[in-house]
Amino acid sequence: MRRSTRKIQVGTVAVGGDAPVSVQSMCSTDTRDVMATSAQIEDLASAGCEIVRCAVPDEAAATALAAICEQSRIPMIADIHFDYRLALMSLEAGVDGLRLNPGNIGERWKIEEVVKACAERSVPIRIGVNSGSLEKELLEKYGHPTAEAMVESALGHIRILEELNYREIKVSLKSSDVRRTVAAYRLLAEQVDYPLHIGVTEAGTTWSGTIKSAVGLGALLYDGIGDTLRVSLTGDPIEEVRVGWEILKSLELRERGPVFISCPTCGRCQIDLIEIAEEVEQRLHDLPCRISIAVMGCVVNGPGEARDADLGIAGGKGQGLLFRKGEVVRKVPQDELADALVEEALRLAEEQGS
Repeated sequence: MRRSTRKIQVGTVAVGGDAPVSVQSMCSTDTRDVMATSAQIEDLASAGCEIVRCAVPDEAAATALAAICEQSRIPMIADIHFDYRLALMSLEAGVDGLRLNPGNIGERWKIEEVVKACAERSVPIRIGVNSGSLEKELLEKYGHPTAEAMVESALGHIRILEELNYREIKVSLKSSDVRRTVAAYRLLAEQVDYPLHIGVTEAGTTWSGTIKSAVGLGALLYDGIGDTLRVSLTGDPIEEVRVGWEILKSLELRERGPVFISCPTCGRCQIDLIEIAEEVEQRLHDLPCRISIAVMGCVVNGPGEARDADLGIAGGKGQGLLFRKGEVVRKVPQDELADALVEEALRLAEEQGS
């Protein structure tokens, strides 16, 4: 059961309340390069990214945001640290959200200026606590970046905004340690009703980072915790989006694109199943409609899984049966199985209007 949270609006995307968990990512381009950043945002949006964040390290980057916002078809969040002027410039440029910790901005009047500008534009603020940049006094108090220290940091930032009567807030508590991340989110979820942006930060490369993110985010989402998510990977941010969607699809929280089913193979398999499965997934992973596709290698579980999916193949000796909606379409030679399955998937997608 989803945790009950306040609902906020990030541009055209509702976050929290009864809104679905949204998938976010962050540009890896230099924000000052408008053309490269806009192109990457378009690629991310096409892959299913629903909210995108850009780093704003200086005034040149903040100035570039105006042109980037104008071209972006998904809401944009400006990532701000320390300098309140960059937040104000980003708001003027038209961003839909700020990632900003008010306790790091400096004097009270600077925070008040940012909050006033956000209120005038109905722009929410994400408080982003990271275990690698906790306040010195909290590290001294707890000895190291514990889940409790992260929550105390978040509550301190929240308190500043609440004192200014601003509650358009989203919160994240990220660590590269999965257990610490999960513990921190669970602790905070018991104390506030603000929507939570979940993620395991600095998770690693595409391979190891995907595993850590799936474990951490999966545990939280299964508990009903999480209103937006980002999978933080060292690599192409499009992979972050794809992994994020797969996590949500595996828990039946969102639907987008194909659901792939394939057997791990064994001594009974008599076709090159691994190559077929990888080719089919690669060619169809960006198909926008939800289709279940089974690529199975033998007569034990193959016919049942293939029959139960929207489309499937059940392998035999150098060939396979092609299934569609539970019925056998035809028998296909091994070297034609991938093409046959892809063609049938595209035909089914067209029939569904995708």
